[in-house]
Amino acid sequence: MPVNKRNTRNTWIGPDDAPELTDDFFRKADLYKGDRLIKRGRPKLDKPKIAISLRLPPEVLARWKATGTGWQTRMAASLKRHAP
Repeated sequence: MPVNKRNTRNTWIGPDDAPELTDDFFRKADLYKGDRLIKRGRPKLDKPKIAISLRLPPEVLARWKATGTGWQTRMAASLKRHAP
């Protein structure tokens, strides 16, 4: 199977060839408040979902998967409706 490879060729020759550090570079850099790294990206959820391992009969899993894309969400909703 062919795999896409990134261009890993090094075009940097010496210190005079280093890219210029622009304002855009520093806007994208990590931010620190004192010694603490301020994380970027999506904020943490109040109630994150929990990954579990669940053993099901193959025919049950096959029937859920046969319902198409989103079967895991539908399974979770069904479990939630029928929870004691």
